[in-house]
Amino acid sequence: MKYVLITGGTSGIGFELAKNFARDGYGLVIVSASSERLKKAKKKLEDQFKTKVLIYQQNLGNIGAAIQLYSRIKEDKLNISILVNNAGVGLVGSTDKIDLQQDESMMILNIINLVELCKLYISDMYRQGNGKILNVSSTGAFQPGPYTSTYFASKAFVLSYSRAVRYEAKKKGVQVCTLCPGATKTNFFAREGTKTPRSAMTAEEVAGYAYKRFMKNKDITIPGFVNRIQKLLPVKLRMLVVAKIKKYG
Repeated sequence: MKYVLITGGTSGIGFELAKNFARDGYGLVIVSASSERLKKAKKKLEDQFKTKVLIYQQNLGNIGAAIQLYSRIKEDKLNISILVNNAGVGLVGSTDKIDLQQDESMMILNIINLVELCKLYISDMYRQGNGKILNVSSTGAFQPGPYTSTYFASKAFVLSYSRAVRYEAKKKGVQVCTLCPGATKTNFFAREGTKTPRSAMTAEEVAGYAYKRFMKNKDITIPGFVNRIQKLLPVKLRMLVVAKIKKYG
């Protein structure tokens, strides 16, 4: 059986992507920091789909977590055909007000462990001559984000890194794609401490669109017509909009 590893796969876009992979007969390896959410996601997926669902509790906001997760999965002799780096968090506030430890943990989750999982699994994929990686960035990657500076910068890193590795990997038979969703109706905004925008897409819509394009090996996917149009606006204008939303939203 081919397995797909999805970080942050217990809810939102990650969970909806898991459903799409399950429909196509992939075995699922779901990762989250919460054992309770993992058990609930496993039951829902196994009740709905006739596929194998394996769960791993791992807090990817800690240094060394990617290597620990990779080692545990290797010990269980699972061959990962597809890696989906979906786990991520955001923080809102002026850079001097955001807690230093929280900011550090976010960067470890959004950047460091994403890169390490890519490096670990892409080496395996190169040896096999095939494999797929989907890294989840954000429309925030396309401009700086006042009052959410580190988060937007982390997503810009993910986009730049993924595009560079895609160039390298295509010669080895491995595809690397990037998903850049806009506002999505998940618990992301509640954790961030802001309201979910009215224009937000559902996680099901985002995942369905993303899955189709990922399977067609599309470089960058931006779900939603409005999100794609907004990318064409001047950067300074987009920065002003972000600043207003994040500071007063």
